[in-house]
Amino acid sequence: MTINKSLASSSLAEVIDRILDKGVVVDAFIRVALVGIELIAIEIRAVVASVETYLKYAEAVGLTTDPAAAAA
Repeated sequence: MTINKSLASSSLAEVIDRILDKGVVVDAFIRVALVGIELIAIEIRAVVASVETYLKYAEAVGLTTDPAAAAA
């Protein structure tokens, strides 16, 4: 029995397309403390996605509002 190994290479365009289609969230929290006293706290959250993907997930968790309801 032989095992065939294939190396599937992805182009940069395919990788970017997949990231925009699925979305990526980078969440970081940095804290600098000295002798138990917090000096600096930095919280970073970055979302990389297409507008369509963002709106789809934002609507699912209730972050978007209906523009017609807001105007009324």
